[in-house]
Amino acid sequence: MEIKVLASSSKGNCYFISDGLSNLLIEAGINLKRIRQQVDLMSLDGCLLTHEHKDHSGFAKEIAKYCGVYSSQYTLELLDFGKYSYNKKVIKPKITCSIGSFKIIAFNTQHDAIDPFGFLIQSTVTKEKLLFATDTYYINPKFKELDYIMIECNYKAEILLSNISKGRIKKGNANRLLKSHFEIENVKSFLKAQQLSNVKKIYLLHLSDANSDEELFKKEIQKITGKEVIVCKKE
Repeated sequence: MEIKVLASSSKGNCYFISDGLSNLLIEAGINLKRIRQQVDLMSLDGCLLTHEHKDHSGFAKEIAKYCGVYSSQYTLELLDFGKYSYNKKVIKPKITCSIGSFKIIAFNTQHDAIDPFGFLIQSTVTKEKLLFATDTYYINPKFKELDYIMIECNYKAEILLSNISKGRIKKGNANRLLKSHFEIENVKSFLKAQQLSNVKKIYLLHLSDANSDEELFKKEIQKITGKEVIVCKKE
């Protein structure tokens, strides 16, 4: 499976996956000019959105000119698709949805959004499974036979507390972070609970600019998993 990280930060998120037969975007948080630099928009079979926040869905209307945009009913209702509303595609959690050669199962995540999703994506061509989850502070399901994991690793509690004590971050902003994003210790606990024997790569997504440490995160996740870890910090 081919995976491209086009953007992964609070300023915008967008990812591309392909199994050689079908092509998907995950998130539409950057403009089409940037997407076109690496992706042929005419080749897209669909776009998955996790939730309605603009850094994930801000350009969904533009993407809908080219393909169906898939998400929860409530997420899609909050977005303006204009004359491209026919390309709103509602998916429901725990029910398999087919997009080209991909089979997708959405699952609920925990975030300060209306009805956020994560996705388990499997190619019927390569038989590989990809887990995608971002903007969440907790994930309940356990997953088997994963080949790739793309997961948020937003902040480290000690760094956040230090920034609060130094007045770099307001307590209100910190409280939101605690209730809406994945902290590294929670990421580690989640990964330890999964079956990782088949995993080829782990992608760490959506790192906080002020409250993360790329080298430390990569080192700690590699240590507990024994897998190749790619830190995605692209604006």
